Amino acid sequence: MANKDYSKLAKKIVADVGGEKNVDNLIHCITRLRFYLKDESIAKDDALKNTDGVIDVIKASGQYQVVIGNEVANVYDAVVDELGPEFAKKLDSDGEAANDSKEADPDKKGIMHYINKLIGVITGSMTPVIGVIAASGIIKGILALLTLPQLGQLLSAKSTLYLTISAMADSAFFFLPIFVGFAAARYMKGDPIITAVIGGVLTYPQIIEWGSNFKTMFSIGGFNFQFLNYTYSIFPMILAAWFAKEIGNWLKKNLPSYLQMIFTPLITVLIVSTITLVITGPVIQGAANGIADFINWLVHISGWLGGAVIGGFYQVLVIFGLHWGVVPLVAQQISGSGESALNAIISGTMVSQGAAVLAVAIKSKKDDIKGLGFAAAISAFCGVTEPAIYGVNLRYRRVFVSGLIGSAASGFITGLMHGNMFGFTGSLIGFSSFFNPKNAADLNSFYAFLLSSLAALVVSFLVTWFWGYNDQMQAGTKVEKKKNPAKA
Repeated sequence: MANKDYSKLAKKIVADVGGEKNVDNLIHCITRLRFYLKDESIAKDDALKNTDGVIDVIKASGQYQVVIGNEVANVYDAVVDELGPEFAKKLDSDGEAANDSKEADPDKKGIMHYINKLIGVITGSMTPVIGVIAASGIIKGILALLTLPQLGQLLSAKSTLYLTISAMADSAFFFLPIFVGFAAARYMKGDPIITAVIGGVLTYPQIIEWGSNFKTMFSIGGFNFQFLNYTYSIFPMILAAWFAKEIGNWLKKNLPSYLQMIFTPLITVLIVSTITLVITGPVIQGAANGIADFINWLVHISGWLGGAVIGGFYQVLVIFGLHWGVVPLVAQQISGSGESALNAIISGTMVSQGAAVLAVAIKSKKDDIKGLGFAAAISAFCGVTEPAIYGVNLRYRRVFVSGLIGSAASGFITGLMHGNMFGFTGSLIGFSSFFNPKNAADLNSFYAFLLSSLAALVVSFLVTWFWGYNDQMQAGTKVEKKKNPAKA
């Protein structure tokens, strides 16, 4: 796929969004090109939706989003080439990203506007690192699998090989503040290197030791300040990236140019690191841990009911892009307690949408539907459901509902068995995330994964086959539910 020529598709996309002069900026996430257009009204929505290689078009969060699927990175590169060297230079100078600086309507800055902006910041900060933490989670799960006594303990947890590979997997989580800070700075047009250094302060071995042992280091005005362990943390670093950008911008305007190279990073690192360690870090990290633990507790006590409700409705959040608000909470749960009951339920929803679109692909006699359906099913089983949802399932609404029914059944079983995930990666490819690395003999969550995934596959497939789809159905040309309700 890497050798495929995307230039024709890129040329068509650029033309249909109104040409290069209409493009203010461009970023991409896992499956979508996210355009900031000067005038969305001149973009040709229907023409884009009917273009081979484009799954759908969505307008949300002040962005004109073109859903591509798994090949989005390649299409993004081709679109940047099509827009020309000056545009590529602009992206490079901005850190290859853009924040939501283009206001959709200055007269509509209500609370939902700022919630949208917050979700946008979380999205921009988390998207670049999701792949590495997902891959690291799979490695950790496989290591746990290899140490199972039931499989003859193929690998000792004390062996050099195990510890070395474990270090490879743990590094993405251990140094997560550095990666999140770097990504957040690029998104907010700050200085990624300075922000990464601040992340390095949070993960410095001595700071971690003090935080892990809960040793109070100093007292100011009778108040004791205590360091925390910030490995695996997300939210404190996102705020630190914003502080660093604001302070850096102020220094660039007020410091003489011959002092900026040294004193801008010096002052920024000192001020932001101190604020984060003493004030914002403890407050945000404490609140984030509390929320994550509360959600874990709530999911556990609600059992089958919570599992069925969350499973039945989670993929609706994906339609609105609101699932990005859940991603850092799941990461916080795993970093804090080492497990996430919520993510175990979410995993089954991915399998369900994949099974629904697989039923369509097998049942349909239309070549285009078959091709798109099989590709979307593979993507969903690998943890990315957007190609399935936007390519087929929502256009044939019964297919999407069939997937939700399967998700509810899957969540019911996961909740009933109190299943947990111990890694980030979900769906079928994330099977190794259900092995408990702290207790290799505990297979309850893995059994919950097997049964819930089977239910998701069977229920979604059969409901789609007998009720959700036939070739006489007409695909919807527009899915109103995909619009963000905050923009209404």
